[in-house]
Order: sequence, then structure tokens, then C-alpha cells
Amino acid sequence: MAEVVVIGAGLSGTLMAYELLPQLGRDDRLSVISQGAVYHFVPSNPWVAVGWRKREEIEIDLEEIMKRKNIRLLTQGAKRVHPAENRVELGDGTSVNYDYLVVATGPELAFDEIPGLGPQGNTQSICHVDHASHAREAFERLAANPGPVVIGAVQGASCFGPAYEFLFILETELRRRKLRDQVPMTFVTSEPYIGHLGLDGVGDTKGLLESEMRGKHVKWITNARVKAVEAGKMMVEEVAEDGSVRKTHELPFAYSMMLPAFRGVEAVRGIDKLTNPRGFVIVDKHQRNPAFPNVFAVGVCVAIAPVGTTAVPVGVPKTGFMIESMVTAAAMNIGALLKGRAPTTQPTWNAICLADFGDSGVAFLAQPQIPPRNVNWSSKGEWVHYAKVAFEKYFLRKMRRGESEPFYERFVLDKLNIAKIKEVRTGT
Repeated sequence: MAEVVVIGAGLSGTLMAYELLPQLGRDDRLSVISQGAVYHFVPSNPWVAVGWRKREEIEIDLEEIMKRKNIRLLTQGAKRVHPAENRVELGDGTSVNYDYLVVATGPELAFDEIPGLGPQGNTQSICHVDHASHAREAFERLAANPGPVVIGAVQGASCFGPAYEFLFILETELRRRKLRDQVPMTFVTSEPYIGHLGLDGVGDTKGLLESEMRGKHVKWITNARVKAVEAGKMMVEEVAEDGSVRKTHELPFAYSMMLPAFRGVEAVRGIDKLTNPRGFVIVDKHQRNPAFPNVFAVGVCVAIAPVGTTAVPVGVPKTGFMIESMVTAAAMNIGALLKGRAPTTQPTWNAICLADFGDSGVAFLAQPQIPPRNVNWSSKGEWVHYAKVAFEKYFLRKMRRGESEPFYERFVLDKLNIAKIKEVRTGT
């Protein structure tokens, strides 16, 4: 009997469990370690923050689903991984041994790296449904007493899409309430240019997003380094290409949402040869750690080098479809090992993204996500908003059913020539 353990029950961890099941033998056991039993759909958090969704609409209780799928769900959380001992120490002091481990924890949010940043400080967040609910309360206070708004992502951030989404969703809601004329808006980002996204752009994201901001009277500051946030005031340095400070800004605000930098979670951070200095798990082309070959990692917790050099640190996003390709590859490789074969499956890291702006949006397709690319496309239109709504409903439905990729999803992706797994050519 093989013990297979997944740490994390977010997007990557839950899908990982569902995809591992068909790979297991009859006597193998699958366990999922999580902080609690509730999954929430993170892409809907911007809607929660302006009242377009209630948190219960995007939450799923995993207890019954996991039980039905014969997956052991351990809700104590992981305190520390001990890879040399093939053991995970849990939050209550007990331990779980494993033959194969998949780290799918997501990130730790590094609000503490900037004084005054985050929900415990002076800015809002949409990284978690708890944060989004808190941000909704703060938004209602803004609506009652309008003033300047500052939205964006700080230095070291790697998840820029939600910042753009929230900027335009907030702008749309302010217009609907006829308050937009009372709310000056500024976008502050560590990106070297608008639409960089940590990916050096996809298609014409630079032109599309700059045009959207101009059309909606949003000012922006790029190459921005947030020094500190006080109540109602943000101190920002605008950095030149040579690293010098070009200009300083003191931005007043009545409401601010700033995405933080990420780092690896405490359970794995600082483990030699398992993680990099930021605590992200090092993996090879098979999603496998080179030093501990029975440990795999998928999702935001994976170490990926930045795309080029920038004046202010900018990370690489791990987008939904890219994560799904990691999950599929890792599951197939663990399945191969369980059958006594070497792992050979490689993920494509292709990316499909829908960024909702409330009444329009931007979609992009990057194959692969990291340049240079075979496909590099982006488009804007009202259709993106409706596609994002449809995707939310579809994804929550398949998560409740305990499915990773139904046959009709595979059929559509095949027809669109969008693959999760690389075709690896071997020599003759």
C-alpha cells in the first residue's frame, strides 16, 4: 500500500486529489491536509469585495465530497514537512507518513514586508474570501464618504491580474452608484509598464489596459516601490531603470487595495534543497523536486524565475490553467512511479485567462505562459465578463461533483488545440 499525501485544499490541492485518484492502486491511500474543510473560489473574490457575490455562493464544504471520493481529509493543517523522514508534522502535533508527497499549499501573504500594508494595517486585500468580505465593508464606508482610491500590487508581487480586475470592477460599481465623479483613482504597480503582468505582456495587454485606464480616467504609476502605508496615505517611490529613485509620491486615499508579495508557507520555507530563498518549492520539468524525488509541487508554491530583469522586483504569476497543467503532469508522473515506471510527463504551462472589468474585460491566451511563445494573443470585449461568470458557475459545479476535467472539457480543449501535457519528441 502506498501513502500519497497532498498538502493544501485550494485550487491546486483539490484538483490534485481528484486527478490522483485514477492513478492509485486499489490498496493505495490518498490523504489531503488542509486548514479547515472549506474551499473557496479565489477568482470571485473581487466580486465579493463590491457585493456582487456573497461568500457562501463561492464556498464549498469539502468534507462530504472527500468522504464520497474515499479521500482522507485532515483539517489540522501542516506545521512542517520533514522530507528526509518522509513525514508531515500536523498542526495538532501528530504526523502523517508518506511515500509520495505533493505540496499544493499556495503562498503565504507577505504583508509584513511593508509597514502598514494589509487588512491588519491600512489597505485591503482580495487574496482570501475573509479579506474580500472585509474589503466589502470598507467599500461601503467609501461609498458613504467618497474620496481618492489607490489600487495595485507592491514590489515582489506576482499576481497582477486580480489587481487590474478589481480596479475596473470597483470603477464599474462606483459608476453604477453615480459616485465615480467623486473618486479619483490611481493604479500603483511594480510592473515596468501597464499590462506587463509579470510576463512581459501577452499579446497587446499593454495597449489594451492603458487604453482602458485612459478611457476611465485612471492615473497610474509603474516601477513603483511602496515604502510604507499610513492611515489614509501611501508613500511610493517611482524607480528609474538604473535603480535610482526618479520621483517620490505621497498618495492620499480613502480606500486602498494592494496585492502583496508572496512567499512559501512556513511548513516548507527554509528547508535546504527543497525550497528557494523565498520558500517556493524547487521542481524539475516533471514537477518533481530534484533533491527529494518523492516530493512534487504544483500551483503558486512552485519556484519560477522572473521573466527578465526589472527595476523593481516582479514575480511570475501561476495562472489557473497553467496550474491545471502542473496538476495533470504531477498526477500522471506519480501514477507512473506507483506502477514502477520512470516519470516522463511534462506540463505545457499554457495559460488561458479571463480578466473581468465588470462590464467588459480582457482575455488572453499564452502558449506557453513563459515567453518565447507559440501563441501570444489577447482581446477585449463585453463577452469576457459573461465568459468569466459562466466559468465561475462551471468550475464550482465540477468541484462540487469531485471532477477535475470532464470529458466535454477535454473535447473542447482538444478542438481549440490547447493542451495541458507536452508532446515529448524522442530521438530514433
